[in-house]
Amino acid sequence: MTTTRLPKKELTGVYGKLVKIIGTKMVGAVPEPAEVMWHSPRVVKSLNAFGGKVRKWNDCDEALKTFAHMAVASLVGCSWCLDLNYFLAHTEGLDERKASQVPRWRDSDVFTPLERDVLEYAEAMTQTPPTVTDQMVDGLTTQLGPAAVVELTAAIGFANATTRGNNALGIESQGFSAACEFTLAQPSRPGASAQPLASKA
Repeated sequence: MTTTRLPKKELTGVYGKLVKIIGTKMVGAVPEPAEVMWHSPRVVKSLNAFGGKVRKWNDCDEALKTFAHMAVASLVGCSWCLDLNYFLAHTEGLDERKASQVPRWRDSDVFTPLERDVLEYAEAMTQTPPTVTDQMVDGLTTQLGPAAVVELTAAIGFANATTRGNNALGIESQGFSAACEFTLAQPSRPGASAQPLASKA
């Protein structure tokens, strides 16, 4: 783990204590982004509030959204989000073998055609400028329905906000995914730059 670009701050007050309790309950430690961003507690509170709402959306399959978030994190180079989302795949009973292969999904044979379409869409939304096509959206709408496509799109947008913020502030993996069964694959696509995570082989 490297030094973050802003120093971490002690989480204080009622909300700070709540973040500590919830973070420790969910992942076994205080999330480093909260500590780094605590220079502005209102930002932490707002991001957590929106993130909590995102996790309650249920028009799109949770595995698809998790894989999409991991694809964004891999492309942006946010090892913290890769680490966390792989760990959440583990705790939520998602397919860990598939989750472990997201950083190299184009070269992996474990994903369904729909999952591959979702991962391609997540990357296309993340490119600068975005490379989303009419065919991508039409194909996903046919397979998932409009409500799920809207939810998936919004979830990918949120993933871009969190991954890019963590990347900019130098926040890296906390090793949550050490509990997972498989080692997280390294990106095979040029431009994707995930950092190594501590996972079991």
